[in-house]
Amino acid sequence: MTKTTERITLVSPSPGTHRQLLAHRYGRPGTRPKAYLQASIHADETPAMLVADHLMRLLDEADAKGAITGEIILVPVANPIGLSQSLNDHLLGRHEASGGGNFNRSWPDLYPTLPKRVAGKLGSDPKRNIETIRAALREIAGELQPGNEFSSLRSALTRLAVDADIVLDMHCDDEALMHLYLIPQHWPEASDLSAEIGSRATLLAEDSGGHSFDETFSTPWTRLAVALGSETPVPAACLAATIEYRGQADTSDEINQPDAQALFRFLQRRGLIAGDPGPLPKPFCEATGLDATEVLRSPVAGIVCYRRALGARVAKGDVIAEILNPLAEDPSQARLPLAAGTDGFLMTRRQHKMVRPGNSIGKIVGTEPLPSRQGYLLED
Repeated sequence: MTKTTERITLVSPSPGTHRQLLAHRYGRPGTRPKAYLQASIHADETPAMLVADHLMRLLDEADAKGAITGEIILVPVANPIGLSQSLNDHLLGRHEASGGGNFNRSWPDLYPTLPKRVAGKLGSDPKRNIETIRAALREIAGELQPGNEFSSLRSALTRLAVDADIVLDMHCDDEALMHLYLIPQHWPEASDLSAEIGSRATLLAEDSGGHSFDETFSTPWTRLAVALGSETPVPAACLAATIEYRGQADTSDEINQPDAQALFRFLQRRGLIAGDPGPLPKPFCEATGLDATEVLRSPVAGIVCYRRALGARVAKGDVIAEILNPLAEDPSQARLPLAAGTDGFLMTRRQHKMVRPGNSIGKIVGTEPLPSRQGYLLED
């Protein structure tokens, strides 16, 4: 067996306390391909953690049989800080409570010093270029200097993932269908991932806004390729993706064990695990631009009363929900309708039905880019 377990201690946030990351490693370090998978950087995303648990069981079995042919790192709980944040027995894992912001925004930018570090070292051989760039990225990640617990979490996760061929960041939404985020340069290469996990919407954006975890590892390659031009081949050598495992309530062995089996088959297809994954499932969707996704936001406070089911096909002008003001004196004037601004289908809805002005109440996946960029910068 090749499995080892690493505990990474984070910077102590207060005297007498510390938290740790747990990373499970499979295969011989340095073997290619390398995959990095993590669950629940937003710590309240319980479906992702359950998927990771079932995947670990499958990887343990494969490892016992000598079937791990690449290198796999699995972090089943990517955010022990967020797991400790509760108020009145309600887990608050999306934002860092000390003011650090969204756990999946403002990740380290690995690109600024990358061109200088590889200058004069790249040539016409794409494989050699990949090795050189990965070495530079490892160097950059190794120089990160965490000043507090939050930044030490980011530094540790960055170092684990920085030189991977595949980076999968496992999340969930409020109420949602299975969906997937990628950069355009990885389509249709990643169509096997989309089909295998049963993605109902696969959304492409070169920059989705906010510098999320997955784009930390995919965009240095694409930015360097643009900077150097076609004479110096720089492949998009890190397939980084965010997988949204439906909604928070979709947490059960019956749902998430098949999700783990799908990831296992994907890793088989990509040469990390021996064995026949079987035929690729028929895809549910083609990829669409994230700029075609409309984020419906409530302009007022009130209670969301939905008029369309999750997954429903809608046309521009269809009422998706009404916002009820429970203190309205006249019931006939108590509800404000919110209509779709595009044709498409309702991909997400809000789990908690009381909203404030500006809160998202759903996302509609369309086919054509919207006039504004509201599809790019989603929730904070």
